[in-house]
Amino acid sequence: MAGTVITFYSYKGGVGRSFTMANIAVLLARWGYRVLTIDWDLEAPGLHHYFAPVLAESPKGGVIDLAHDFLDGAAEPSDHVLKAEVGGTGTLELLAAGKMDRSYMRRMQDIGWEKLYERGFARFLEQCRERWTAEHDFVLIDSRTGISDIAGICTAHLPDRLVVVFTANDQNLDDVVDITRRADAARDRMPYDRPRHTVLPVLSRLDNRVEYERADKWQRKCAEVVAPLFENWLVKSVPEDLMLRHLTVPYVSYWSFGEQLPVLDELVPSPDQISYALETIAAVVAQGYDRTDVLEDNRDAYVAAARNHHRDYDLDLLVSSPRTLLKVTEELITELNALGVRAGRSVSGDPGILEKTSEPAEHLCLLVDEEPSRWQITEAERFLRHAIGPEGGQRQLFCVLSENTDQDQLPGFLRNLRHLELGLRPELVARQLQALIQGNSDQEPHHEALLAAATALRGLPDEMPYAGRFALVQESVRGMTAALDSGALELLLDHSADLALISKAHGNGARTPMPSGLRVAVGELLARIDRRLNAFTD
Repeated sequence: MAGTVITFYSYKGGVGRSFTMANIAVLLARWGYRVLTIDWDLEAPGLHHYFAPVLAESPKGGVIDLAHDFLDGAAEPSDHVLKAEVGGTGTLELLAAGKMDRSYMRRMQDIGWEKLYERGFARFLEQCRERWTAEHDFVLIDSRTGISDIAGICTAHLPDRLVVVFTANDQNLDDVVDITRRADAARDRMPYDRPRHTVLPVLSRLDNRVEYERADKWQRKCAEVVAPLFENWLVKSVPEDLMLRHLTVPYVSYWSFGEQLPVLDELVPSPDQISYALETIAAVVAQGYDRTDVLEDNRDAYVAAARNHHRDYDLDLLVSSPRTLLKVTEELITELNALGVRAGRSVSGDPGILEKTSEPAEHLCLLVDEEPSRWQITEAERFLRHAIGPEGGQRQLFCVLSENTDQDQLPGFLRNLRHLELGLRPELVARQLQALIQGNSDQEPHHEALLAAATALRGLPDEMPYAGRFALVQESVRGMTAALDSGALELLLDHSADLALISKAHGNGARTPMPSGLRVAVGELLARIDRRLNAFTD
């Protein structure tokens, strides 16, 4: 499958475009993708500075050499690509602007791009593009700012998608939408089959740590201006201002000095760190600007799905158990491996597991004796935050209970899972787990509960015989929301049944309309449930 070409563009300079692109390239490579970065900002090249610490040598050639190859009559482009070492399972390569010596500026200024195109350079560039997309999953182009021949090549001719980086000021906002329309018009005039641009707006260098109110005001203003850029790709249920918050790179003074790659240092970033925002944007790029409803509902799971897209798990199932069940755990793992399920034991209490960015197993099984340990609860909560697998597949959490365990005393998010009984024969539990892993059958009760809740909410009448009925409705909606938050599916079913019963109330006389606040709460809850139902059917 051919890779995707994405141009990072900004109408003005100094907005952090190269910084954003370089760090996203590193993340994608570390996540297992094959990434090529191209520095097409020929008058002010800078990518080689960002990648200098991870390059074995300085660039000996680059983009301007492609043009000179063509002028010299080369039948095909030469290889001017350097490999960067950033770890992970993917690859990161750089096609620099050129060799940074005294002759660079003269050689760059000798190139007349318009005359090059008149001589057939477009066909030569198509050859380059075909090679790049055949060998890479993503080709990221750092484009020159403003309106120029070079910017036209990067925004009209080459890309499949655009990332437009801007800051919160009127100079940037005035043309951020118009420039993409010009690029669409320009590519319509070209003899190459390119669809209409899909554009990812990235608000950069927003200082929301000190001037929070002013930052919030500008962020809303920016969302209103760039709203047209979301039209052909953002899921309709996701508000533009919320999406732009996910696509905002904060200003952090520590990273404002020099050309730095914070994603190499902040391997497990917290929400207040710049790499957290960069991870989110990289995940949107990795998933083709798709599944944004999942991003709205669970950012960590969305990022994990992008991170794990190209990797095979070392294990099918990680078994977490207390010391009291150590012997039976080893027997269970032996039986699972005999059945072809790659299983291993979690070393409970080892904080190193929680610090890892990767997941050792696709599924998690808790063996509970009397009650889950604090470690098991932490482990399960972390797992559930990353429980959306590649292509939307659901990773599963299993709960196996000893005879000493009271199901009703489990935490809410564990209480309503489908439980297995440990018993005296681990081989039987192993067969049950094997069937569940291969059949994904544990999704059925989730789907049933969510479907019942959605049906009950849609069945609510706009009017009731008297106001007291809506008080009961409000109580049921609050209960359903709390049950959904805690994963208590049986409780969600109970509240849904209550709501359906309340909706059937009849009476004579005046009718009372649903309060506006309750209408909003019902709509928000229904939207959340619909997103989760879509995750099962997409």
